[in-house]
Amino acid sequence: MPDMTEDEAARLDELYTITTPKVDVNRPGVFSKRKNMAVVLDDFSYRYLISRMLVTKKTPSELISELIRKELIS
Repeated sequence: MPDMTEDEAARLDELYTITTPKVDVNRPGVFSKRKNMAVVLDDFSYRYLISRMLVTKKTPSELISELIRKELIS
C-alpha cells in the first residue's frame, strides 16, 4: 500500500475526528465473539502476549486458546 499524502491524511483525520462512531451494544465487538467478555492481564502476561503476537502473527485470542488447549491436553 502506498504512503498517504499529507492531504489524504488530513482528510482522513478530519473524517474520524468529526464523525461520531455508531455503536450497537447488542452486537459483539471486533475482538470478541461474546458479549461482556473482558480479560484483565498483569504486566508480565500482557508483555508475553504482545511478544508472541508479533513473532507468530496470531491474535491474543488465538494465543490464549492455544495455551488453554495445551493445558487441557497435558
